[in-house]
Amino acid sequence: MSSANPTVLHAMRWWIAALLFMVTVINLVDRLTVSVLAPVITTELGLSNLQFAGLSTWFLIAYAASQGLSGQVFDRLGTRRTFSVSVAIWSMAAMAHAFARGLSSLSCFRFILGIGEGGNWPGAAKVIAEWFPIRERAFAMGIVNAASSIGAIVAPPLVIWLQIQFGWRTAFLATGALGLGWLLLWLLFYRPPELAAITQEEPALLGTEPAASIGRKVGWRELLKYREVWAIVLARFLTDPVWWLYITWLPLYLFHVHGFNLKQIGLFAWVPYVAADAGSLLGGWMSGFLIAHGWTVNKARKAVMVPGALLMCAGILAAVVHNPAAALGLIGVVLFGFQMWIGNVQTMPSDYFPESVVGSVAGLGGLGAGVGAILFTLSTGWVVDHFSYTPILVAAGLLPLLGTSILFVLGGRIRRLSEPPA
Repeated sequence: MSSANPTVLHAMRWWIAALLFMVTVINLVDRLTVSVLAPVITTELGLSNLQFAGLSTWFLIAYAASQGLSGQVFDRLGTRRTFSVSVAIWSMAAMAHAFARGLSSLSCFRFILGIGEGGNWPGAAKVIAEWFPIRERAFAMGIVNAASSIGAIVAPPLVIWLQIQFGWRTAFLATGALGLGWLLLWLLFYRPPELAAITQEEPALLGTEPAASIGRKVGWRELLKYREVWAIVLARFLTDPVWWLYITWLPLYLFHVHGFNLKQIGLFAWVPYVAADAGSLLGGWMSGFLIAHGWTVNKARKAVMVPGALLMCAGILAAVVHNPAAALGLIGVVLFGFQMWIGNVQTMPSDYFPESVVGSVAGLGGLGAGVGAILFTLSTGWVVDHFSYTPILVAAGLLPLLGTSILFVLGGRIRRLSEPPA
């Protein structure tokens, strides 16, 4: 295109944010179809809680590995091409669930789904770092995280309606096809900044670094020399399992603990994610608002992350209440706090590092989150089979305090670091 002005570029980047929002909603719907249908699938296949946890673990193993590897791929091959491949893989894998004939084939399709879906978050972080100035990045990431909550809101009623009307296999075909529709929009409309903005002045208007000043490509070995990278990885290892706990187990928790049937799950399981949606937007907007009013990036990010971590402690109360409405409300508080927290943590790779390695750092953070989610999911299955959900909910209420403490102590002041070492 010809030389652009700030108004045009501003509109472009929010259109890109809308594309990221759409694909993240689809990502969550495809991922949650199995969780929403867990009461039907576990009954039909005769699965225990630990076996269902194992089914989820196959997804998480692939998802964690994919986040780490796809971050490097996004940095090397670019966002347009790599996002296209990721979405194509997960959409086809989601549709393939309809042809599962047992636990083994279903586990295989979950694994492939994880490979594709793992690219969404490093890709989103990379796109936002390329297109958005620092003061808007947390809000843009908040929009993407809000999409994950919207996906969790949409999935229960949509999937259960499809299951009731057409059966669970058709539900997988329908939700999987959504990603292929989005892929057409992405290929038609998305261009990276170096192709969309062709003058030397436009990268400055976008708030990104000109290509010549962006740091060289570096590998994991070099990045892991930075304590800031370890801070992000360990904080997400300890805190992301809170989100995965409710994403994976909420339908079964309502089914077993509060006696919900499938229809009630469809009617009410989405409610906590409304609060999560609000937390995503508020957390992202608040840090950007504080930066725009003179706060440093360090103070603004931490001023939002601290209350987010404290709100996640509400899960401890959810473990002891017997009223299902109160339990759902407290879980909503937890997810509100988590989304306030995670939206700012996911901007930290671009706060610390040049755009050329943001995908790699974000991928390492996602890898840490995935490993933590795997261990916590397996632990949940075993603990619930042998005891109850109470110890798990209490642990999930305490982990964010530990994760945030490590993030602040190990990461230190949030600021742009020098060029990665040669």
